[in-house]
Amino acid sequence: MGRGRPQRRSRGPRNVRADSRYAGPVAVVDISEELKSLSSTMGSIEAVLDLDALRSGIAVLEEQAAAPSLWDDPEAAQKITSKLSHMQAEVRKTEALRGRIDDLEVLFELAEDEGDADALAEAETELASVKKALDEMEVRTLLSGEYDAREALVTIRAEAGGVDAADFAEKLQRMYLRWAERHNYKTEVYETAYAEEAGIKSTTFAVEVPYAYGTLSVEQGTHRLVRISPFDNQGRRQTSFAGVEVLPVVEQTDHVEIDESELRIDVYRSSGPGGQGVNTTDSAVRLTHLPTGIVVSCQNERSQIQNKASAMNVLQAKLLERRRQEEQAKMNALKGDGGNSWGNQMRSYVLHPYQMVKDLRTEFEMGNPEAVFNGEIDGFVEAGIRWRKQSEK
Repeated sequence: MGRGRPQRRSRGPRNVRADSRYAGPVAVVDISEELKSLSSTMGSIEAVLDLDALRSGIAVLEEQAAAPSLWDDPEAAQKITSKLSHMQAEVRKTEALRGRIDDLEVLFELAEDEGDADALAEAETELASVKKALDEMEVRTLLSGEYDAREALVTIRAEAGGVDAADFAEKLQRMYLRWAERHNYKTEVYETAYAEEAGIKSTTFAVEVPYAYGTLSVEQGTHRLVRISPFDNQGRRQTSFAGVEVLPVVEQTDHVEIDESELRIDVYRSSGPGGQGVNTTDSAVRLTHLPTGIVVSCQNERSQIQNKASAMNVLQAKLLERRRQEEQAKMNALKGDGGNSWGNQMRSYVLHPYQMVKDLRTEFEMGNPEAVFNGEIDGFVEAGIRWRKQSEK
């Protein structure tokens, strides 16, 4: 804002606001009710987030992180430090937004006292920015499902559309990885199966941040791309499809037991695009769960043991989701409905004859597909979370 944190005056506030219809030096209208509404919304968010519980959790994690033996188990240490960092950031973000809301009243007071149109414009800009930040934080409070707080496993598969579908699947992979990069979320690609001509057949990657599952689960479903195919020498319009699956990462408390006698384990040599060898040993692992027919692969590590462990994590997540879906189906049968179908075809990316990306459930849209493919999907995600919450009522 450029002026530092404003200081409150001793007199009572007059709560003023620039009137855009007035062309003179400074015209004002009352904004006290608007500021009260913002403060009330912030109070509701603080109650849902339970800052006292967050601070208590931070204290526990800080004690664990300070233990001399922390890094004896690097995987457990990584989880502790990552969770600690996320909770600390959550508290800082909430406290900072509360401070900005409290400062708004003073900003408008100072602008009125100085009769400064530029200061009023600055206060208006800050007000709009605070509203946007408040909306984004409010979305976070809607993530209250059983697994919403988990990290996420995302699988993308090329579906109908041949080489265009494979190219589209690769675009979606890049879109989600760029989205995670924009938010400084750690990701790990477990496996990518490359198509022969271009693009990918499938990929599985993890988004390793709390609430990744709750956030990205609204992206699950069939995505459709309409464009002039760059792979068609006659320049015809092509429609292609890719499927997105989002699963919660399994935790020790989930008790997903897998009998090794029910697994077929295949090892093979990892490869990259064009058949380029990633390594020269048979380190990639493919697991087939015989009772369900579920197949998972992992080839991101050079060690067969590490790849098997990662593949087992993915298989457990898929079995957990299968169990959840079976339980949900039973609940839907008891309620006498078939559940909703929001997980089916859910978004269209149109590049020809016009430029538009539109969510078919929420009707949220953007006219810049290039920005969307570059990871700018927060608007779609937030609209999806609000839509899902409304659908559950």
